[in-house]
Amino acid sequence: MKNTHLQHPEDSILTGDLSALDWFLSDGITSVKIDGAPAIVWGTDPQTGTFFVGTKSVFNKVKIKINHSHEEIDANHQGEVADILHSCFDYLPRTNRIIQGDFIGFGGDDTYCPNTVTYIFDEIIHQDIIIAPHTIYSECDDLRNAESSPLQYLPWGDTKTCKFVQPKCWAIDEDFDEIVAFAKQMSCMCEFLTPKQSARVQRQLNACIREGIDIDDLTQDAIAYDNDIDVNVLRLWSLVKSIKDDMLFMIRNNGPEAYIGESRCQGEGYVKSNMFGTFKFVNREVFSMTNFNQGKMSTRGTV
Repeated sequence: MKNTHLQHPEDSILTGDLSALDWFLSDGITSVKIDGAPAIVWGTDPQTGTFFVGTKSVFNKVKIKINHSHEEIDANHQGEVADILHSCFDYLPRTNRIIQGDFIGFGGDDTYCPNTVTYIFDEIIHQDIIIAPHTIYSECDDLRNAESSPLQYLPWGDTKTCKFVQPKCWAIDEDFDEIVAFAKQMSCMCEFLTPKQSARVQRQLNACIREGIDIDDLTQDAIAYDNDIDVNVLRLWSLVKSIKDDMLFMIRNNGPEAYIGESRCQGEGYVKSNMFGTFKFVNREVFSMTNFNQGKMSTRGTV
């Protein structure tokens, strides 16, 4: 899979790509989506054969920011990001693989809020840095051509300098066959959107979520009229979103306690990958709306 932004399953169907419907019902790898920042990529640079650290800018097509030394970190980054990368360069274990994770914080506490979600661990973290690894990249001759896959487990455990957070998750059995079959039937009545129309509609849907506006029949009618599109597409979007929300409710994990404000939550959500694609389970009315309204940098999470 190419290193692309993960979609919500309901957004993916707007253009007529119905693979998410089969994705719902198929087994795959499900992992906890940790709300850390920034994203950290590290491993062995295939072009130099040497260790590197960086942010997602290591995958840039033009201005690649990949750091093989503290000097290169200072040349490519500044401020808090540079401080984090210096520590990652010193404390992350060397590996011949290429791994991506989210930075949670520096050791010395049991409570961390790297972005929107606050995590509370069972004990004080004594390692220097805390990382939540989630993605591994195939070997290639150029990072720009790297293809990603979910990281099921690390080939090592915690080290003296680095605490790795990779919770296990599981789903409570529930039968979604009938509702997914109904969604497929409903899709036959839809006139789907062009990519340009889909992008505009997604911005409007995100604006509704940001403002706490219910995406009910009236809202769907208004968006359909404004874009001169088939309202049935938006009705299908809502149905697919409801399937995702029901499935999200059925998933549990053994990670650290997670809170948004003072309210307990499951964390940011989950990512599931199988032969039909990779999508994210996120409660947009809780996590995404909070993330929207915090005014965070775009590198610190999107909906």
